[in-house]
Amino acid sequence: MIRSAALAVGFAVVASAAQAQSISPYASAGEQQAALTDGRTTSVELVRAYLDRIERIDRAGPKLNAVLTLNPRALDDARRLDAERRAGKLRGPLHGVTVLLKDNIETADGTATTAGSLALTANVTGRDAPIVTRLREAGAIVLGKTNLSEWANFRSTRSISGWSGAGGLVRNPYSLDRTACGSSSGSGAAVAAGLAAFAIGTETDGSVTCPAAMNGVVGLKPTVGLVARTHIVPISPAQDTAGPMTRTVADAAAMLNVIAGSDPSDPATKDADARKANYLAGLKRDALKGARIGVWFPWKGRSPQTDAVFAAALKTLEDQGAVLVEIKGPDDATNSRIAELESDTLRTEFKAALNDYLASTPAAVKSRTLDDLIAFNKDEPRETPLFGQEIFEAAAAKPPITDPGYVEKRTVVRKLARDSLDRMLGDNRLDAIVSPSGGPPSVVDPVNGGPFFGSPSRLPAVSGYPHLTVPAGYATGLPVGLSFLGPEWSEARLLALGYAFEQAAKVRREPEFLPDVGARPEIGRAYDPR
Repeated sequence: MIRSAALAVGFAVVASAAQAQSISPYASAGEQQAALTDGRTTSVELVRAYLDRIERIDRAGPKLNAVLTLNPRALDDARRLDAERRAGKLRGPLHGVTVLLKDNIETADGTATTAGSLALTANVTGRDAPIVTRLREAGAIVLGKTNLSEWANFRSTRSISGWSGAGGLVRNPYSLDRTACGSSSGSGAAVAAGLAAFAIGTETDGSVTCPAAMNGVVGLKPTVGLVARTHIVPISPAQDTAGPMTRTVADAAAMLNVIAGSDPSDPATKDADARKANYLAGLKRDALKGARIGVWFPWKGRSPQTDAVFAAALKTLEDQGAVLVEIKGPDDATNSRIAELESDTLRTEFKAALNDYLASTPAAVKSRTLDDLIAFNKDEPRETPLFGQEIFEAAAAKPPITDPGYVEKRTVVRKLARDSLDRMLGDNRLDAIVSPSGGPPSVVDPVNGGPFFGSPSRLPAVSGYPHLTVPAGYATGLPVGLSFLGPEWSEARLLALGYAFEQAAKVRREPEFLPDVGARPEIGRAYDPR
């Protein structure tokens, strides 16, 4: 059994020869910024400490497989930012703190952007995605790239969340045999394990919020169009977005302040500059007072411990002055129709968007189309030892994105999802809807798969509306998240509500890196009482 306290040994940063101050690897970005400001550490020391921790925990030790690639320029960037700080030039709350990026986001630092696939190991584009440019300009230090579910979990209907051909399986730091969920599994596990101050994930449907919830961290899927997607390996222009994954709501708000904004290369973001807010300034401990919160839990009873965590979360919301309103979501027929149309339209969008992306990659990338990737996977045994590529093959057979049938289906499914959420919110005059973000992480089972407890991600994903998850509690030591859903552009309100809940509940705890839940003393005693 490896305890987090033991793993924290060595994460000490030295302010001077006469004085050493220990800074927890789990310290928030805000706390690290305070330590940088008062001289208890430097960015160089933080980067070195995190690089050492990645080596000991991610590459050795528990071997999380969360970090795929390290930025060779991270220490040089830290030295430059330390020099700016000494000269009195401060770029803001992210100045000199570390960020990890999901490895479908391009960076101009000599590293490849692989989407977890061996077919893209030569994809060194020399381009910073606009969100990376924004992070660098704000003073964040890109520490490296995180592992992910290959092709953002869009290759096979039987894929294993958190696995990629390039990086293997990401393990959950709370219990190493449990799923880290996907597709931003590496980002979630890395933040939970204290491998960087914060991370960026991407979501088409559940890929920020699920790994955030199952790794016990904060995750925000913004309104589609608030954050630029240029130079990010795509699935769907209609649903894709990047979002922050952090240990605190305040850090998520600080990150969103930086990455939100319009990008001329991404037409979906044309309204972002007009819609964005100062999300950090809007956080208030009393934000729940008088707020009308809808309670939506259609999969109640599938996980009794999740039910108990959710009940405790609802009591916290009520104790903070929220007015709780039981609500109903769409009926089974509508849910099924939304799921069917989403699946169909995403395959058409993926084919078109991925072919466009591959055409922009360097000549060294030999797979130039989706058909090329299918052929590559058939010839590369390291890509298919666990599952196939049914989604790839189905997408390859889809018509062009200009097809009238596709256009009608996307229009219909977006309207169905939006009408459902708008009705739930409007009919009950709600500020937000809460739901469990899912159940506790299930055991990774490459043979039969793990149980699915339910998730609220589809409606906000298809609608393009925001979805925030915040740690809510634990089921036998495994994290359970609380989701906040709201209308388009309601990030400021959701973050404020999530912050008020977080500050009142104070439930988040550090992972223990247990090999399995049976290593918990209370379970071990029950397993073998003699």
